[in-house]
Amino acid sequence: MIELLLAIANISGGILLGLAILDKWDGEHNFFNKIAGFLAPFDTIIGLGLIILALLEFWDGLLFNIVSILGGILLLTHVFYKVPALEASLRQLSAKLMPFKAIIGIALIVIGILGVF
Repeated sequence: MIELLLAIANISGGILLGLAILDKWDGEHNFFNKIAGFLAPFDTIIGLGLIILALLEFWDGLLFNIVSILGGILLLTHVFYKVPALEASLRQLSAKLMPFKAIIGIALIVIGILGVF
């Protein structure tokens, strides 16, 4: 059950993070923009889900779960100020990951699809 939830969170987070590339692939249909518009209010929940579910399944596919945690950190960038003790280090990590945001997003989609099967 946790694997399925993690797969859904990976796909959802991947769509939000990889929207720049997905929008180019989509052309003028705006399919991914519509999905991202629906998912955008839930980005904090998806980010927390990615981190928590990846930590619960950490040793079952270590590399995949590390990518899920990094994706969760990128999705939670806007709420780091609520954790003052870790804010500076989390913002630094997020700033270092930001150039790879779209790549991590596409990787999350692939990992999520692989997790469904």
